[in-house]
Amino acid sequence: MTKKDIILKVSDDTGIKQIDVKKVVQKTFDCMVEALARGEKIELRNFGVFKIKQRKSRTGRNPRTGETVPVPPRKVVVFKSGLDMKKLVK
Repeated sequence: MTKKDIILKVSDDTGIKQIDVKKVVQKTFDCMVEALARGEKIELRNFGVFKIKQRKSRTGRNPRTGETVPVPPRKVVVFKSGLDMKKLVK
């Protein structure tokens, strides 16, 4: 499912114009990205939690040459699904 699919579904189910739904959906995603960039946790009840996790530096390997290379520490976004989502997906 793409963002466009979500917009079409919400528009069809609510009767709201697609352009208005698109603005709301995009603003929602923008707010989520901004919050994660500030290091905040996003908790959506019955859906899940998005948060930033710090990965440690490690030694990796170039698959072409087999040479070991240092991989610097970095931040990644992680998602943990909520209980309701877990039940529905099983």
